Amino acid sequence: MADTMHFSLVSPERSLAAMQVTEVQIPGAEGDLTAMPAHAPTITTLRPGLLRASGPEGVSEYLVTGGFAEIGAEGVTVLAERAMPRGDVTQKDFDALLAEAAELYEKAKATFVNQPGPVDDAAKLLADMVAVGTHIGLSSKS
Repeated sequence: MADTMHFSLVSPERSLAAMQVTEVQIPGAEGDLTAMPAHAPTITTLRPGLLRASGPEGVSEYLVTGGFAEIGAEGVTVLAERAMPRGDVTQKDFDALLAEAAELYEKAKATFVNQPGPVDDAAKLLADMVAVGTHIGLSSKS
C-alpha cells in the first residue's frame, strides 16, 4: 500500500474532512498543485476551484472559494474561506457564490478607477468562479 498522509479541511462553519490520503489536488492561486507524502513544506493561497483528496477509502471532492493550504511533514491542512462537498453544491448555492463574486467585481471597478490591479484580481475571481461551475456541471447563466 502506498504511503499516506493526514489531510484536514476546515472552513469557518465546520470541519469538513480529516482522513488519511495518498494525494491532495489543490487549486492554488499561482497554479494547481498535487501534494503527496514527503512533499516539500509549502504554504499557498487558494483560488476558487475543486479540491480533490484521494486515499485508501476513495476520492473526496470539495468546492473551495479561497483560503490557504499548508503542506508539511505531517500532511496537508486546508483552511478554506468557504468549502462544500462537491455533491452538496446546488445550482442555488452556485448562483449565490457567483452573485457575490460579480458584486465584488462591480465594487472594485467603482472603487479602483484607473487602478487595474484590484479590478483585475476581482475579474479573475469572477472568472475562476464561472470556470468551477462549468467544471462541476452548473450553469452561470441562471
